Order: sequence, then C-alpha cells, then structure tokens
Amino acid sequence: MVLHRSRRRPASPEEDAGVDADLEAVYRDEAAYRGAAADAPILTRNVALKESFRRFWPLTKGDRRWLILVFLCAIVAALAETVAILLFAQLTDNALQKGSVSAFWSPAGKWLAVAVIGAVVGYLGNSLAAWTAERFVMRLRARLFSHLQTLPPHFYQRNRRGDLLERMTGDVDAIEELVVTGVVEASAAVFSTLFFAAAALYLRWDLALVTFILAPLFFIATRSFTGRLKKVSRRARKADGVITSVVEEGLVNVVLTQAYNRQRDEEERLARNARTWLRASVTSARLNQFYEELVEVLETLCVLTIIGMGAWEISKGRMTLGELLAFAAFIGYLFPPIRSLGQLGLTAVAATAGAERLLEILDTRPAVTDPPAGSLAVPAGQRAVGEVEARRVTFHYPGSRRDAVHDLSFAAGPGELLVITGPSGAGKSTLAALLLRFYDPDAGSVLLDGVPVNRMPLHQLRSNITLLPQEVLVLHDSIEENIACGRDDTTHDDVVRAAREADADGFISALPDGYDTVIAPGTSRLSGGQLQRIAIARAMLRDAPVLVLDEPTTGLDALAAQRILTPLRRLAEGRTTLVITHHLDLAADADRILVLDDGHLVETGTHTDLLQRSGLYTSLFEAQPQARNGTVQPPARARPSGSRWV
Repeated sequence: MVLHRSRRRPASPEEDAGVDADLEAVYRDEAAYRGAAADAPILTRNVALKESFRRFWPLTKGDRRWLILVFLCAIVAALAETVAILLFAQLTDNALQKGSVSAFWSPAGKWLAVAVIGAVVGYLGNSLAAWTAERFVMRLRARLFSHLQTLPPHFYQRNRRGDLLERMTGDVDAIEELVVTGVVEASAAVFSTLFFAAAALYLRWDLALVTFILAPLFFIATRSFTGRLKKVSRRARKADGVITSVVEEGLVNVVLTQAYNRQRDEEERLARNARTWLRASVTSARLNQFYEELVEVLETLCVLTIIGMGAWEISKGRMTLGELLAFAAFIGYLFPPIRSLGQLGLTAVAATAGAERLLEILDTRPAVTDPPAGSLAVPAGQRAVGEVEARRVTFHYPGSRRDAVHDLSFAAGPGELLVITGPSGAGKSTLAALLLRFYDPDAGSVLLDGVPVNRMPLHQLRSNITLLPQEVLVLHDSIEENIACGRDDTTHDDVVRAAREADADGFISALPDGYDTVIAPGTSRLSGGQLQRIAIARAMLRDAPVLVLDEPTTGLDALAAQRILTPLRRLAEGRTTLVITHHLDLAADADRILVLDDGHLVETGTHTDLLQRSGLYTSLFEAQPQARNGTVQPPARARPSGSRWV
C-alpha cells in the first residue's frame, strides 16, 4: 500500500556552483531593488534529518492511533500480495502446467478473495493516510501562522511576504512528506520487503540469499546521491521563495508599475528570478531521472540473475516452473519497496531543507511575551483608567546602533490630548510600539495606571489601548465586520451607532449593500477619508481608555482631513489621547505637545508657548501654514473616578 500525493522531488544539481552564483546574484539584485541592504533574510542553519523529525513529529499527536491503523492496513495489504503470489504458483503448477481445469477453480477463487481483501484494505489505508496527512498539514500551518503573529514588526520588514508565503505552503508540504507520508510509505515498504523476503526464503533460501547480496547496491546508489541533495533542495526552496516574492510584490505594486511604465522592468525581474529557479529545477530533474534509470538497471540485473539461476535449477529438476515464477515474482515485488525506501531517503533529505526554513521561523523568539502568572501586577479583565507614563525610556530597534528614543519621560491622563511631533525618524511612532508592547525598552519603563506594561498580560494591555495606524487596516469582509472586529460582543445597532458617531453612517447607508458591502485592502470603492472614518467607528466601538492616533490625517486632502477632525474629537473625549503626527492640524487644541528630534525630547509645552520660543516646533509649524487654521476644540477633561483599575 502506497500513499499517493502529488509532489515535486528536487534532486542534486550537476551545476551547484552556477546555481549558487545565480541565487547570490538574485539576492543582491533584490536587495538593491528594495533598498534593503540591512534587511537581509533570516539566515539558514543546517538541520539534520533526525532533528527535523524530532521537532515536527509531536504535531502528529492526536492522529497516532490512525497512523497505527494505517500501519495495520499496510501489513494486511502486504500479506494479501504475498498470499496472492503463492496462490499464483499453486495455480501454475496444478492447473496451467498440467492443463487441469478442475484444479483451476479453488486457487482462482482464493486468489480473487485475497485480491478483494487487499483492495478494500488498501483503499481504506490510503484514504485514512491521506486524511491524516492533510490534518498534519493543517496543524503545522496553523502553528506556524500562530507563531508568525507573535513576531515583532521588524521581522516582517526584514523578510519578504512572498518568501514567508512559500514557507507556509511548499515547505509545510515538504515537512508532511517527511513526517507523515514518508513514515507511512516507509512502513508499507518495510512490511512488503519483509514478507516478500520471507516468502522467497521459504521457496528457495539459497537463491534468495544470493539475490539479497545484490540488495545493498540500491542503498549504495541512494547514498551516493544524498551528499549534494540537501544543498540543492535548500537552493530550490530559496528560489521558490524569491520568485513568489517577486510575483507578490509585482501584484501589490501594479499601480506603481503602470504609472511609471515599469512593465518591462518587472518582467525582466521576474525572468531573472525565473531563470535561476528553472536552472535549479532542471538540474534536479536530471539527477532524479539518472537515479531512477540507475535503479532500473540494477533491478534488471537482479531479475536476470534470478531467471538464469532458476533456469539452471529447473534443468536439474530441483525447481518447478510455478516455483520459479513465484520466486521471480517475490523478488520482482521485493525490489520496488527497496527502491522506494531509497527514494524515500532522498525525499527525507530533501525535506530537511524545508525543515530548516520553517525552524528559522519557529525558532525566532517573539520580542515580548506574557509575564509569568505569579508576577502579574493587575487583576485579569479589569478596565484601566488610562494614565500613561514613560520614565526615562531608551530603546533601539534590533539591528540598529542608534537609539530610536533616548531617556524620554512624559505622562498623560484621561481627557488629555497629547501631540507628539518632530521630523521624520525622530522616534514618534516608536512610542506607540512601546506602549502597545511590540517591544520592551532597553532602559526605563512604560506604565499604564502606574503599572509597568511588561507586568500585564498582553491581551489585557492591548484591550485597553486603541491604535489608529497611519495606514487604515481593512479586512476582506463586510463593512459591518470591519467595524465590529475590535470587539466580540457587538450587535448591528452597536455598529450603526458607532458609525454615526464617526460620521460614516451616511455614506455607508448610501452603498447598494449598505453595511453588508464587502471591502478589501486597497479597495477603490471608498475614499481615504471614508476608510479613515470606518477605522474611527471601529475605535469608538472598541471603547478603550487609551487612544493612539498615528498620523491620522496623512494622505488626506484638506477637506477630507477637516471632515474627520470632528469624529476624532468625539473619539478622544474622556480618553487619554496620544496623537503622533508631523501634520499639526490638532496642535492648537493639544493640552501639551512633545517635540522629538533624533530620539530626544527637545521641547514640551502648549502650542502657544512653543511658538513663542522660536525653536524646532516653530520651524515645523511654519512649514505647514495650513496648521495655523486648526479648528478642533480640546476634548472634554472628564476624568474617571475611583481606583486605577475600575
């Protein structure tokens, strides 16, 4: 019994050095294209077959009883084939050679019954094996996806989405071939080999031993191919990831491509990567075919040896024709499982390349984790008041030598509007990343209601903070689901009420499908201002005590920006609001303004105070004359009463 699944088995190339050079050139070209010399891919480490199996075998837990049943089916199927061959020998000697019709029926009936049993068991075993294999794929992909969601933003900046997608698909399939399909096929091959070898020994042990001497030739042939196979498999996986990334980036940037007439450049970029992939794939196919043909020659050599020795034995009267045919059948059936074991060895070695690429992700540690249960500083599930504080915070991003923020301190309470501004790269958005605990500070601490955020469960911390990022995040779903995704316990009336407060109900209701209208990332059905108001409605429904607005008016024209200022004011009422921006639309209404430059807090005060100082803030403000006409009123100063966690 063999589990059949479509697969592409890479083999070792004949031109390793050329493929290496191609891949290195591709990575250099792609780094230059993206301007990301510092954003190198995660490094590949060498992973042994044993370690690959050990790391991924635990994912079969829950399905191992089904694997045992598959193994039992493999045993029964191998026994059925063995019995069928013995019945064939009996039928040949008693019916065919003697020309007796009466001697035909009994072995023929038994042979048919055994064939039916073998077919039924084989079908059940293959079906169950396929089901188990796909469950493993689903489980591994879910684990990988879950881990990816814990990794910090810089991980995604340094690794291309297309390559990560290839790891989630092709590399996951390769691991399945190693851990599930490989084990099933190996067990089926081992059982078949044992039964056929035992039957051959039963018929003629002396001839069988002579034949078995030739069996190691298959393993020698296999071993000679494994040395370079892992290298080319790794290259093939990388080439797959590169070409997937190029296609994905080309589709995402299609507007840029068309607007700047870059079609030929993109086609050449794809062709350059495709040539590298083609070269690796073709050289793999060549050696794979060479292995197949070599094994075929070895099998023919073994069968001819058997027939020659059998003819000699028949001529001496020591063997019947039925025995020879049965013996030849057993040997003929014996070598395919042996060859299969050799091929599975090659496949397993190739799969370690996929294991390396997956373990690179799974072994990447999240930047932050939940604190130990005994060190939690707040009761679970309680809502924060919203007092935010930074105490002498210093932080630099992984891989950077420069501090993004240095020795920064500030505090803000409920009802306060705090504007954080400064030149590009000053460290403004880093504050949001530290408050939401995408990262922990290198020094100092960030606190919520006087409690260090690293002593709170991540889920609880982030449920008390609403982030409106610079790019409006949209799910491929209905508008209602996009608004409701910030909270679990929402009704349609809650969604409509939030949309009205965000000044979004009017244009949503005017759509043909209203709140059931499906939108997607990059949608052209709604304007940037409309999408921003949907995000504001989502934030209103979430109703967290701390609000972080990261460049809320960037990319909007003056009218659209003015249109969202009123909903933003409603959203900010009674909350601790941090506005991270270099557009100073809200500056005149801020309770305080923090001015950052190169990670340092260089100025702080109100809009009027800072203008009188004629410092950096004045320069930033005068560069944006439209900011002088800001119309948003300061949010209400209502402060919640009671304890810090109410």
